[in-house]
Amino acid sequence: MGGRKRRKVKLLSARVADDKRRRTMNKKAMLEMQTWSDLPLELLELIFCRLSLEDNIRSSIACKRWNTAAISVRVVNHSPWLMYFPKFGNMYEFYDPAQRKTYSLELPELYGSRVCYTKDGWLLLYRPRTNRVFFFNPFSREVVKLPRLELTYQIVAFSCAPASNTCAVFTVRHISPTIVAISTCHPGATEWVTVNYQNRLPFVSSIWNKIVFCNGFFYCLSLTGWLGVFDPLERTWNVLALPPPKCPENFFEKNWWKGKFMSEHDGDILVIYTCCSESPIIFKLDQSKMFWQEMKTLDGMTLFASFLSSHSRIDLPGMMRNSVYFSKVRFFGKRCISYSLDDCRYYPRKQCHDWGEQDPFENIWIEPPEDFSSFI
Repeated sequence: MGGRKRRKVKLLSARVADDKRRRTMNKKAMLEMQTWSDLPLELLELIFCRLSLEDNIRSSIACKRWNTAAISVRVVNHSPWLMYFPKFGNMYEFYDPAQRKTYSLELPELYGSRVCYTKDGWLLLYRPRTNRVFFFNPFSREVVKLPRLELTYQIVAFSCAPASNTCAVFTVRHISPTIVAISTCHPGATEWVTVNYQNRLPFVSSIWNKIVFCNGFFYCLSLTGWLGVFDPLERTWNVLALPPPKCPENFFEKNWWKGKFMSEHDGDILVIYTCCSESPIIFKLDQSKMFWQEMKTLDGMTLFASFLSSHSRIDLPGMMRNSVYFSKVRFFGKRCISYSLDDCRYYPRKQCHDWGEQDPFENIWIEPPEDFSSFI
């Protein structure tokens, strides 16, 4: 009986070993049969988001899964870069949030100046010591001078690149709560034109006001949320009888006026209100009914918010869509603070920001060049 039992145990052990060997061989065979198309979709997206547009399109025809992954992260637009203005020296840094890389350029032409606005890859700058106002393209090094103007606490904006014959520069400052002085200029002009306008509603100018150019008009959001509109062709000014965007009471805590941003996209005016302990609230101006409508989604759009000018983009990498990117970089320049409307949270986690600690002239979003390999 003992011998028969040992034979049974030996036979059972052999079967177990044989089954294990067979399973290992089957697993190997299955692994050998797997192809690149079997990679997890998340991994495919991570690979494709690092390809150029041309390579992305070529890869998308390989199979259905690759096509889905490639289209989801296909980039036909470039995100703006965050340009940092040093307190000392002439070395300027540019942070690319898509690649999470920082580039440097030495720009002695900007010595002694402060930034006012950006659009179409151009900076508008001001030298307080000489009252010189000028355009500068940091990538082509082109300079376009404007007549001198003393700028105190007001902000300045322009409509388009200075090479355009429709380029207009605009600034507004209040003389009293019901009277503002608006100054305008254009490249090639010999002086600024300043006209005083009467307001129907109180409008106070401040460095924390916001200006965007949209549909041929300059829109200026005051410190308290009132919206003024200037027509540069007709030279008319009007403060709209439009109640400011409604926010919870806790949004009006310390430094509340600093956490406010404005942008435009495809003819729409967008306003972002932030509070360090709460999720941002985004409003869109309903121009037909004249009220601020709260937005729960950006429909794939990405907003880039900074104090002096903000930008909008579509067709960015999948992970950047439906988000707001703020002008603050954490983790030693490796990660830009952003808020995802899909996930209803900040990235990195718990990185909501108290804007009271940041200098408004510290940085600004700017359009990157098409090709930067020759000078970075």
